[in-house]
Amino acid sequence: MNITQTPPLNVHRLRSDFPILSQTVRGKPLVYLDNAATTQKPHCVIDAISNFYQKDYANVHRGVHTLSERATLAYEAVRKQVQQHFNAASEKEIIFVRGATEAINLVAYSYGNRYINSGDEILISAMEHHSNIVPWQMLCKQSGAILKVIPINQQGELDLNQFEQLLSPKTRLLALSHMSNALGTINPVKQMIAQAHQHGIPVLLDGAQAAPHMQVDVQDLDCDFYAVSGHKLYAPGGIGILYGKQQLLEAMPPWQGGGDMIRRVTFEETEYAPIPYKFEAGTPSIVDTIGLGAALDYINTIGLDAIANHEAELLAYCQQQAEQIPQLKPIGTAADKGAIFSFVLERVHPHDIGTAMDHLGIAIRAGHHCAMPVMDYYQVPATARASFGLYNTREEVDVLIDGLKQVIEVFG
Repeated sequence: MNITQTPPLNVHRLRSDFPILSQTVRGKPLVYLDNAATTQKPHCVIDAISNFYQKDYANVHRGVHTLSERATLAYEAVRKQVQQHFNAASEKEIIFVRGATEAINLVAYSYGNRYINSGDEILISAMEHHSNIVPWQMLCKQSGAILKVIPINQQGELDLNQFEQLLSPKTRLLALSHMSNALGTINPVKQMIAQAHQHGIPVLLDGAQAAPHMQVDVQDLDCDFYAVSGHKLYAPGGIGILYGKQQLLEAMPPWQGGGDMIRRVTFEETEYAPIPYKFEAGTPSIVDTIGLGAALDYINTIGLDAIANHEAELLAYCQQQAEQIPQLKPIGTAADKGAIFSFVLERVHPHDIGTAMDHLGIAIRAGHHCAMPVMDYYQVPATARASFGLYNTREEVDVLIDGLKQVIEVFG
């Protein structure tokens, strides 16, 4: 990850913004290191949700009464925030969904069913989350298309030579994680997008992991679609974002039918609403969207560059301290990594590591991380994963390392 010069975060002050972090677990201070799964929520997000329920809650886009007008203005203001945050060309390019998974499924269903046919190829990588594998497998079964996979090496980096060879006149879409949730690898997506576009191939990026940790400029990347989960971005669960280039979205059919995505309905036919509403059927997750707006305000006040620098320092410190443990093997050692530290311990199953850590008040992830092909590649049943956020500290890394040493003593 590129490091820029920014003032260090006052992490101990920022921690007071997150009420959940002040608790104890099993008599120990909570050390929350499962941020790749989901992040905790600051007071401002919780307050925004509470205040909206108390003062402004109503359905959006449909009422002429005051509450509905206020709710609609607040809801659409967040769309403008998202457009500016990711530097999309237009608010029309921002679609609200439940999360990155739904965003990818939307593209697979709508874009895929219209433009991908029997014998066509869809290209993904060997480090993808299941959410960026299964929708394309489903589309391939339905359409007769073929799924191709870019291999990785032992460091957890993509084989770019193989990537170039896999691009072909049959390739109709490249779907790629911006940052791996299982390995922390940050892929050279801008370079790969440019190569794909030379062949006329559109590109979807799964940005669920990248968006909380770095500046994302969709116009600079020139990606065609970008998927984001709000709950990993210090926002509530149940809200996500699909960015899509306007010309592509306008040509795609809707993927769900019902209220809010229509302009006019008769029994003979339906005229659809323009984008983005064409893809937002039914009552949206209004309050979670308001929470997303508060979360974006919060992280932008801190600064994503400052957050990225802090997390990079934590990761480097964790990797350095882990070298004290000869029984520990890191999984994913790419040169360009985000704040994810995955590992295994000799003779200790990752689930046992996770359980033992919990008894020490430490929350880490243990399992396949919805990336079973990655586990198959490294020939491990699972890994343990510590993942960092803006509120984590070096002292918490020390607690983690000490806890791992205790696990090794217990398990011999």
